[in-house]
Amino acid sequence: MTVDAQTFRAVLGQWPTGVAVVTTTAGDRRHGMTASSFSSVSLDPPLVLVCLARDIHTHELIERSGVFAVSFLGKDQAAVGHRFAGRDPGDRFAGQPWTPAPTGAPVLGGALAWLDCRVAHAYPGGDHTIFVGEVLAAEVCRRTAPLLFHSRAWGQLADPLPDEVTLADTGLAAALDRRLRGSGSARTRVTPAGAARLLDSVRAAGVRVRVPATALPLPGPAGRAREPGPAALGRPSWSTLVEEPARLPALPPGAPVMVEVTDAPGAPRLIGAARERGLAVVGRVPDAFAPAREAEVLAAADRLVAAGCAEVALDEGPEAASPLQVRNLLQEAVPRTRPVPLRVRLREAYGLGPANALTAMKSGVRHFDATLGGIDGGLCAEDVLFLAARLGVAAPIDRAALVAAATDLEAIWGSVLPGRTYRLDHLAS
Repeated sequence: MTVDAQTFRAVLGQWPTGVAVVTTTAGDRRHGMTASSFSSVSLDPPLVLVCLARDIHTHELIERSGVFAVSFLGKDQAAVGHRFAGRDPGDRFAGQPWTPAPTGAPVLGGALAWLDCRVAHAYPGGDHTIFVGEVLAAEVCRRTAPLLFHSRAWGQLADPLPDEVTLADTGLAAALDRRLRGSGSARTRVTPAGAARLLDSVRAAGVRVRVPATALPLPGPAGRAREPGPAALGRPSWSTLVEEPARLPALPPGAPVMVEVTDAPGAPRLIGAARERGLAVVGRVPDAFAPAREAEVLAAADRLVAAGCAEVALDEGPEAASPLQVRNLLQEAVPRTRPVPLRVRLREAYGLGPANALTAMKSGVRHFDATLGGIDGGLCAEDVLFLAARLGVAAPIDRAALVAAATDLEAIWGSVLPGRTYRLDHLAS
């Protein structure tokens, strides 16, 4: 007794797979079909297998030619998959860019990656044939989320939350400096000593703090800051934005500081100079989520990774980004920059900040640039931690200490802070 075909299909439909197009050529004829029955077999020698029904045209051509190619489809190639699945009439290659692999089998333009194979073995498998191919050539063409097949439907990867998020404060020091320089209201409430203590408290809570290179001194008495909290040990506790090489000599070689460099024509030279001094670099892309800038932003991320940046940061510009814009960019950027960590700086505009932060987390982002209290229009650091806690996402940061720092900031700022959640702790107590 065997399982009936309907149940068998339904059960196998619960196993998610990628989507590939298997192609081949024989003489002047070429053909291809969408397949999910693909698997790796061996690393040495490199072998893969595809399972094809015996009554289809692709099977006939592979038997005749002894070669085939496999093109892996990306999340944006569902239309290609439908065409090669035979759901659209006409020539499957019409309008579809392709190039011949070394064996002559066509590989599809826009595919995530491809394999070019020579048939090494063919085994009977019920109404299918199991073709084992020796991989002769292969290439990864681009990095983005793959197209998936599950329960007879095509879709994208699920969006698991990260197990941990980290924070850097990239706005507090500059905002305090503006008050000290008299470019804001309530100037007398902010003093250099008070600003230094506040920055020191934020760092001690486990948050990396950006200090403008020409503005505030390093926080703490006599220019020495308290050690950050135990959770933050082992990673730089402050950063500085550097715009020209002349600023680098102020930083001791190998100092525990992240040098931040904005993508610009001179950025590669500046990044190289910082790395020669043993300094880790964060490459920043401004106005990253603006409409119609995706290709430009991804190219900038590629340049910063190639230049040797330890992190790449995408900054939201003056125009508020929607969660859809954030997702569309990050789905491309996160896999593209790996293994270099990607971080984002989002704004709090029209209530979109937390929604965009959640979207970023579910798009694979673990590192956020924010500002204590949200006083510069950026996403509030305490709000990011509040969101993470409600989602069950850990953070190596003492939120109670950060909330206490926000309370101190409110006292010297002279008004209620834009942040939404730091006062909840006081109401609860």
